[in-house]
Amino acid sequence: METRKVQRLGPSTLAMTLPAEWAKEHGVNKGDEVSIRMGGKGTLTVLPESASTEDSEAVIHADNLDADALERAIVAQYVLGRRVIHVQQDEGALDSEHINAVYKAETQLMGLGVIEETPESIAIRCSVDPEDFTLDNLLERLENTGSTMRGEAVKALAHGNPDLAQRALNRERQANKIFVLLLRLIFTAYQNPNLCRAVGLESGFPLIGYRSVAKNLELTADNAEDIAEIVLNTESHTLDIDSATMRRIREFTDQVDEITAKAVQSVVDRDYDLTVEVRHLFREISDREKDILNDLPEMSNTELLQIREVLVSLQQTAQYAMRNAEIAANLALNDESEHVTIT
Repeated sequence: METRKVQRLGPSTLAMTLPAEWAKEHGVNKGDEVSIRMGGKGTLTVLPESASTEDSEAVIHADNLDADALERAIVAQYVLGRRVIHVQQDEGALDSEHINAVYKAETQLMGLGVIEETPESIAIRCSVDPEDFTLDNLLERLENTGSTMRGEAVKALAHGNPDLAQRALNRERQANKIFVLLLRLIFTAYQNPNLCRAVGLESGFPLIGYRSVAKNLELTADNAEDIAEIVLNTESHTLDIDSATMRRIREFTDQVDEITAKAVQSVVDRDYDLTVEVRHLFREISDREKDILNDLPEMSNTELLQIREVLVSLQQTAQYAMRNAEIAANLALNDESEHVTIT
């Protein structure tokens, strides 16, 4: 860490020099304006004008990339906050696999669209403005999407309804779009602290926690997808269990839904008391998977495995919710409250 001496320039003005290497790297010269932001815990952030005015662009050279690698590179540049992404073939024209990969990536990412295309290159632009969303709202939307998928999948299982299971699977694309958009906003806010307020945060401190919460919610959507796939892959599209057991599974699902919703709310509200409530609710269902399995009658290993997979998906979802509540507790206890005094 480099230290700087603070100097007095007038009766009420203190000044500090900027590192020459930093100024050269960011093109800051005498007379230029920089942005200054005061953050929590005594931090002061200095940003060059370019940090808030430049539209970042990237060129992906497709020559040595297969279709999957190209698609992944586009997603990565989107997450990193690029406004325009150019996909370019340096020698010859783009082949059909590369073109299909570009359009496949476009359908997966919110606000992305092709703006120019030639035989050798394709330019895609992201129209998402950070001020159009807040991280809290997107977390709630992702939780709601996963909860809807879970409800549809379990209902499909109870009624042997493959159409409802397919509806749950179709929502997975929307969940992934929200997740990747969350990553984009988190990365851009980290790179440019001026954007923290735009995405609903007072400082960049919570960003690492939000990244983990978003991933946990994406994994819960995957758990719901697993249950829906069991419905589609089972011959009768349901489990060979009595109505009482199915009712217990649906009650288990309702309890998991309550835990996941309250965990996200505790993150959004920085509510430590709510994290304690989530912990109590989780303890109440900690043995639910085992209890239901132990009460099952004799059945084939295949049927038993299917039931266990459903219960494991629900239990894992509750565990991801507990992780989110633990993150919320850390965020909540970072500030003074009735529970904590910070000196």
